[in-house]
Amino acid sequence: MTELLVGTKKGLFALRGEPGSPFEIAARAFAGEPVEFACRDPRSGRYLACVTSAFYGPKIFVTDDPAGEWEQAQGVELPEGGDTALVRLWTIVPGEEDDLLYAGGDPGVLFESRDGGLTWELNMPFWEQPTRPEWNPGAGGMCLHSIATWPGDSSRLAVGISAVGVWLSDDEGETWRHGNRGLVARYVPEESREETLALCVHNLHRAPAQPERLFMQFHGGVYRSDDAGESWIDIGAGLPSDFGFPMVVDPADPNSAYVIPLVADLDRVTPEGRVRVYETRDAGASWTARGEGLPAREAYLTILRQAFGGSGSGPSMELYFGGTSGDVFGSGDAGATWSAAATRLPPVHSVRVA
Repeated sequence: MTELLVGTKKGLFALRGEPGSPFEIAARAFAGEPVEFACRDPRSGRYLACVTSAFYGPKIFVTDDPAGEWEQAQGVELPEGGDTALVRLWTIVPGEEDDLLYAGGDPGVLFESRDGGLTWELNMPFWEQPTRPEWNPGAGGMCLHSIATWPGDSSRLAVGISAVGVWLSDDEGETWRHGNRGLVARYVPEESREETLALCVHNLHRAPAQPERLFMQFHGGVYRSDDAGESWIDIGAGLPSDFGFPMVVDPADPNSAYVIPLVADLDRVTPEGRVRVYETRDAGASWTARGEGLPAREAYLTILRQAFGGSGSGPSMELYFGGTSGDVFGSGDAGATWSAAATRLPPVHSVRVA
């Protein structure tokens, strides 16, 4: 039995079922409120959700049972006395130490928890970056949406921000540096590209089986790094578009990754009205369209950056994604075939396997 956590514009849905069959709604929480992201910490079994209240702003909630009571976590706030507000929380990622978690959000902030998500603290070295006054948001805000830990080494982190590029740390977030060499911001005038900080990373994932390798969906390209994020090469040739948001990496195969391209920044829908997931098994040298069982005509879906998740690895890897249409699709054979897991939900913000 697979459990999916689906964050939507109107609450969190816990879905349960088997790949290839429709899933049932096992629980719903935060009815009517936007849930930007939800996940389950595999170490503790605790569920965590990023909820944006119209009255109280972004909060993190935790529970041991998605159908039960949720407890609001403490410390998810910016320093008092400033002019900047916390706008949204985009992701939560388990760290490499027991009970360590990271959360990222807008305006380009990184939070840390050392008690399994009950209390949080702002990473002050990142908050106090000298260049911060020069940072600018992407179309969706200045969101720190990607946090890539290093398996077995809690000192090494990579984060991706729209639109402030890649940042790397080798000392558990005490100091930070850029990791942007090779990224080309074609939306910036050519004469300004080498100096710009306006690098709009859309998604960033590490290959656990080869931690030096990362994959990135950029605003205008899909990239790969083989030196832990210091430099990047474009691997987008063979895709129908160089624009998109969601990405999944096979945790056991550093050559395998999945993306769902969209047409362009001004037309954020699936190309040609066909819903297809693109797979590489050779680190981006080639891409193969996987669409069996997915809508193949007059289907102009938008899949947001956190709305694509997976579990397992290899030929039996499970993959799931949801669209702003409210549909969730799943595959139990690494994308070879697909079927509808759920339909008619509110617009989907995030999908994760619990």
